Amino acid sequence: MSGLESLYQELILEHSKRPHGKGIADADAADLRTATSHQRNPICGDEITLRVRVNPDDTVHDITWDGAGCSISQASASMLAVLVDDREGGLTRAQATELIDGFRTALRSRGTIPIDEETYGDAEALSGVSKYTARVKCAMLAWVAFEDALARAS
Repeated sequence: MSGLESLYQELILEHSKRPHGKGIADADAADLRTATSHQRNPICGDEITLRVRVNPDDTVHDITWDGAGCSISQASASMLAVLVDDREGGLTRAQATELIDGFRTALRSRGTIPIDEETYGDAEALSGVSKYTARVKCAMLAWVAFEDALARAS
């Protein structure tokens, strides 16, 4: 295993063991629109329930989630929560859609399109997953839940 692969594996395990954003936030927060999505990977049984809270100006306030499954699905949800929380000024719907689409494209590329560290932060560690088609759904689970919840939070 190369040093970079080892670092990526450590990042995935770290997010899996100490997840960010885990624990569903209150749906009744004042001035926030909320929506929840539950997604399940029928192949392996991984599950993610994700709640998005949207500000009145239509930017994403935060996402929280809960789930069970492999370290890749749990780490991916944690990395997504960090990515949303770290975005200064919030994340617009267009930016969220762009992030989800870019992540999906990279993961479906079978390793030909790397995940950009500058755009995706720690989620870059999931680039290697794209070479294993059975694991792509695990990594995409939280992102699909985010996409669905965001559409419901209109």
